[in-house]
Amino acid sequence: MNESPEAPQGFVQRVWYWKTMPDGGPRDVGLLFLRVGAGLLMLTQHGWGKLLGYPEKAATWADPIGVGSEASLALAILAEVLCAAFIVVGLATRGAAIPLVITMLVAAFIVHWDDPFQKKEFALLFLIPFVTLILTGAGRYSIDGWLARRPSYRRPS
Repeated sequence: MNESPEAPQGFVQRVWYWKTMPDGGPRDVGLLFLRVGAGLLMLTQHGWGKLLGYPEKAATWADPIGVGSEASLALAILAEVLCAAFIVVGLATRGAAIPLVITMLVAAFIVHWDDPFQKKEFALLFLIPFVTLILTGAGRYSIDGWLARRPSYRRPS
């Protein structure tokens, strides 16, 4: 065995740096899948039904933050439809994720406080990708990424 003890470390370092390159590559593809997957699921499986059922649901919707049931439903729809759509295309991603994080926190820890964990689980599972997107941004393959690469959008060095 001629292998030096540094060979695996060199390999691990190369793989690690390849997977975390700041300018494209697997990191940005991963953020694309995260954004599109979480955003479309939120939009189609949660927000769209609320939007279509607004007239029927508005009067009986929960009022967990004390703004009225109609306003609470409108805020949930705003987050789950408009903000989710912004996240799918990667437009103002960090800002668009904030209302979704708040909505998921309210769902998990106020609306479903007395419910078993299985009821809180979906909100908590959606919370993870949206918090991640606040921390990372949309990545290269997004409108945010395209805008950041435009010369007129660059900050002075």
